Amino acid sequence: MRHTVFSSLAMRGAHGQQHGDGQQPGGQHAPPEGVQQPEAGEADDGLLSVMDGLPPQFARNPLPGTMRPMPRPAESAPVASQAFDFRKHGHAMVDWIADYLEGIERLPVQPAVAPGWVRAQLPAAPPERGEPWERIAADVDRVIVPAITHWQHPGFFAYFPATASGPSVLGELLSAGLGVQGMLWSTSPACTELETHVMDWLAGMLGLPAHFLSSGTGGGVIQDTASSATLCALVAARERATGFAGTAGGLQGRGPALTCYASTQAHSSIEKAVRIAGLGAANLRLVPVRDDRSMDPAALRAMMDADAAAGRRPCFVVAAVGTTSTHAVDPVPEIADACETHGAWLHVDAAHLGIAALCPEFRGIHAGVGRADSYCVNPHKWMLVNFDCDAFWVRDRAALVQALSVLPEYLRNAATESGKVIDYRDWQVPLGRRFRALKLWFTIRHFGTEGLRAVVRRHVALAARLRDRVAADPALELVDPTPWSLVCFRARAGDAATEAILSRVNASGTAFMSHTKVDGRTVARVSVGAPGVAERHVDALWDLIRGAR
Repeated sequence: MRHTVFSSLAMRGAHGQQHGDGQQPGGQHAPPEGVQQPEAGEADDGLLSVMDGLPPQFARNPLPGTMRPMPRPAESAPVASQAFDFRKHGHAMVDWIADYLEGIERLPVQPAVAPGWVRAQLPAAPPERGEPWERIAADVDRVIVPAITHWQHPGFFAYFPATASGPSVLGELLSAGLGVQGMLWSTSPACTELETHVMDWLAGMLGLPAHFLSSGTGGGVIQDTASSATLCALVAARERATGFAGTAGGLQGRGPALTCYASTQAHSSIEKAVRIAGLGAANLRLVPVRDDRSMDPAALRAMMDADAAAGRRPCFVVAAVGTTSTHAVDPVPEIADACETHGAWLHVDAAHLGIAALCPEFRGIHAGVGRADSYCVNPHKWMLVNFDCDAFWVRDRAALVQALSVLPEYLRNAATESGKVIDYRDWQVPLGRRFRALKLWFTIRHFGTEGLRAVVRRHVALAARLRDRVAADPALELVDPTPWSLVCFRARAGDAATEAILSRVNASGTAFMSHTKVDGRTVARVSVGAPGVAERHVDALWDLIRGAR
């Protein structure tokens, strides 16, 4: 069934909708009151001095508020954008997104479509000739919206969230509009230096140790996800353990087998990283957990000792600060002790829960993190920065760069040769990289640290509200309760009863929960983290749960 909750994107573009009192004919906008537009040829002292001395046809063109059109060189060749009214359709798209986010609660959280439905709505072959934008935009309403799981919906309680906010979305839009490829400092200094700066900001906001700052031997970089951060950390660990021989000669038959360790509750991306890095899944040790689902450090040490005695080399350990299933926090100090004994790299995966450390009262989750070789957290999970944005820090950037750097002649440049700049291509697997720092910068500046703390505290309080109700219900029992934003529970009557609750809640269309297995039994997960979630949404979820049991 087609959803027509929002006014059509195509209709917005077709009718040239007005966008505020300041709009002038032709899509131009009057400056805010009190802001004077510069006269033609007038200098703007607020611009970077690097713009001075450029030829006249590249007149300085600051952002809206002091903007003036950049003259087009005479007899310029036609470009694709001349056939597309970006200003009109862009305004329409922003309005559509705003309407979507404001009215998202009126949509079902999950789509009611069968596999293959989307493809059945699309033509088998691409168009030979370009289509009118109005037709393309109409298909957003017709094909895309009916088949979306709405992650920003206040009834989304399933997986750890992928949050977004207006400032972040605009940062993503600006990144796309600038079209920067920031593989080197020289390919866009602002892309690199802003990223370095906001990563230092974020390290301070989270209370991370000083050796993760760019001013020392370490530093931070934005990866796409924690999966990529783990892979990069593992490659660096592998090279450190082999004296950087792996990158040159490979691992086939060279030296002792390298072994890796994570708890039985660790994220699946760790096994994938071990496979990709060439260490082999057989060399990943899954360490037993204690009653609270955190890694058993005594078992870890015994496994590492046994591997070393057998001629293998313990190489890499992942400690979780907030496991996916139940938010368990591994004992990082004790794990660090074992790593130091064997010279193994310690990586801390705090993908979701690490954001809680914005609040001083939750910084206990970072006990021992100062002894880690690397650490990652996802602002796109719980900090209102839209996907994708993983923050990854290392204690010693030289190890990471040496493991991942390849410098062909066509990338050589004076800035790189000087040794005074960071080239983030050497901190990741791909060569190219987007200007992700803009959305992180916009979000931090708009909300401020205290505003982001308020988001975390609100979600924690809402989770506690639900947790108290589950605890008081004789038909339900909490599973491995933690004090943050995740609530895990099951029906005392058994798996069938728990699965019935999940099925009925998710079929309602107003809420979406997920599940996990703990000790072989089905457990319902409620992750509180949608940007607009409020008490009434948690109360409505509780009514659904109570009515389904």
